[in-house]
Amino acid sequence: MNVLYTILLLICSNIFMTLAWYGHLKLQQNGTSASWPLIGVIVFSWAIAFFEYCCQVPANRIGFAGNGGPFSLVQLKVLQECISLVVFTIIAAFMFQNEQLHWNHYVSFLCLVAAVYFCFLK
Repeated sequence: MNVLYTILLLICSNIFMTLAWYGHLKLQQNGTSASWPLIGVIVFSWAIAFFEYCCQVPANRIGFAGNGGPFSLVQLKVLQECISLVVFTIIAAFMFQNEQLHWNHYVSFLCLVAAVYFCFLK
């Protein structure tokens, strides 16, 4: 069960992270935050990032082998990066439809998936 909880929390964390890091760009594009001062954008992003941490910290605590979880520290990080890339790709496809993925992006994604595979080898 700790594997499932860790992965679900990492997915939720990365949804909030992606919205905090890139959501303000979409708000700027559609004119919502175009007149906000930079500090306002930072505070807005931090408010979203709070929820990222509310998911990320428990995911790491539940998932870390040192706390009885199934993953080493390196496995947690590589898993998080791969989840982050998948979540980013999905959200970016909906929010920024003018952004195109090219062959080199897919190759880099494949390399990250390979990193997860090699990280979990015994």
